[in-house]
Amino acid sequence: MHDLFRLTIVLACSTAALSAGVQPPQATYRQKIRTLYTAAEVAKRPGLRMIRALDAGKHAALLKARPNLPTPDVTVIAEGDGVTWVGSTRGATRFSDGFRTREYFAGRRWLPDDRVTGIALEGAAAWIETPGGVSKIDYAPMTLAEKSAVFVRRVQDRHLRWGLTADSQLDVPGDLSTNRTRSTDNDGLWTAMYVAAEAFRFKVTGAADARANATRGMQAIVRLEEITGIAGFPARSFIKPGVDAQPADGEWHDTPDKQWRWKGDTSSDEIVGHYFVYPIYYDLVATDGEKPALRGVVDRITNHILDHAYQLADVDGQRTRWGWWSPDLIWDDPDELGLRALHILSHLRVALYMTENAQYRQKYQAAYDELITRHRYHLLTRNQKIMVPGHINHSDDELAFLSYYPLLRYERDAALLAIYKDSLERSWQIERPERNPLWNVIYAAGTGAGEFDRQETLRTLREIPMDMVEWSVTNSQRSDVPVDPLSDRFKRRQALVVLPYDELPMSKWNGNPYTLDGGNGGRSEDDGAYFLLPYWMGRFHGLIE
Repeated sequence: MHDLFRLTIVLACSTAALSAGVQPPQATYRQKIRTLYTAAEVAKRPGLRMIRALDAGKHAALLKARPNLPTPDVTVIAEGDGVTWVGSTRGATRFSDGFRTREYFAGRRWLPDDRVTGIALEGAAAWIETPGGVSKIDYAPMTLAEKSAVFVRRVQDRHLRWGLTADSQLDVPGDLSTNRTRSTDNDGLWTAMYVAAEAFRFKVTGAADARANATRGMQAIVRLEEITGIAGFPARSFIKPGVDAQPADGEWHDTPDKQWRWKGDTSSDEIVGHYFVYPIYYDLVATDGEKPALRGVVDRITNHILDHAYQLADVDGQRTRWGWWSPDLIWDDPDELGLRALHILSHLRVALYMTENAQYRQKYQAAYDELITRHRYHLLTRNQKIMVPGHINHSDDELAFLSYYPLLRYERDAALLAIYKDSLERSWQIERPERNPLWNVIYAAGTGAGEFDRQETLRTLREIPMDMVEWSVTNSQRSDVPVDPLSDRFKRRQALVVLPYDELPMSKWNGNPYTLDGGNGGRSEDDGAYFLLPYWMGRFHGLIE
């Protein structure tokens, strides 16, 4: 049954990709897939030779080769077809290419228990025996398009809440059948990123399901502005009382009919998501019948911000905690000075692109020109990336790159474009060691650069695990990872290098990829749109296959 399950996943990838209009002749790679078995099930498999004793000769040869072992507590060694699997009391390690390539498997993402008691090799697959059961780790031939099909299905199956792309809580750790969606502060931003991914997929493939998924999500995003009753003020999220659980934090307000409840104190994170996705959907998916309503929402949000002195004004008329970009306030937070300048210039550029109201266009252009000529916002963007060693705000990185994309796409002034490209170049060069596929694709699309770390982009997309359950991951005990002497901005230990993404705690692109430990014991599942967006944006721009 477990082998059948794995085969079903692979076949489902191929079938879904073909039905979505994806052309099959793409680069195939080996995707790691984990399947769990009981000891009794493994015992019934004929011909499977489980090595349980540590061979002294192999151990001596291993130590002589001096591979970079995550832990010295070796329990078993298995060799075959140019690879060496090393079991230990803290996981399993696969060495290949003459010990130059190392892959580490630990935690519930990969193993039922970290103490390895036996290893059996079967072709490209390894069977890892532990006191909690047996894990089969296989390397299945797959394309990124096939992987995408699985990720799209996940969102549709377990991550939709009133059209919003939602977090998934698991009542039983790791048991996807116990899934319950929940509201979060950034429902608008996460939905925007998924809608953009599906919009790009629709434009690349013409797939009807991509259009339907994008449209459903876009309708929910539009509703975020409509539900507040405040023109141009989008909610963070909304819930239906009696159906959805209400988070304990934040400001919640009832709609006049008491049928819905929405979350206020909307942040710049949400606004960035709105201005990122509206023009993408508008250009790639929207019908002529949809476009006036989309323009109307962008006009209302933009007018709200300008009419309130470059601020978001909540139901009480007061500025929200993070929703401000005005020249008289922007200097109050020097760490985000350039970032806020980048945000508002990008937002105004989108509004200028989308509006068909001549009066509004004049208003937006006047504001844009004033921020540049009088307040020099365009020059402030050059230093939007603040480099305090060890304390990088990766959430700000995400908001910056999502703002670069429309700004560079719709700006027409050559001198301003050159400055914005310089800003993006600087930011990207700082980010390059993270191998972030979204940053790489936005950099290439925004600057037109021929070099954008394409192989690193593909590597990360392939490394993102198929399993999006937020299993606990611990790397701080590893002896093969160089640790940064400085903690991150949350005072957590972090590495000096970015480990393979399938060895890291599950995180969206606003997380710190240098984090050593994380996860929540398998009590939630991510939607996986953080894989879909860079993949399909890269396909749309012809940067990857």
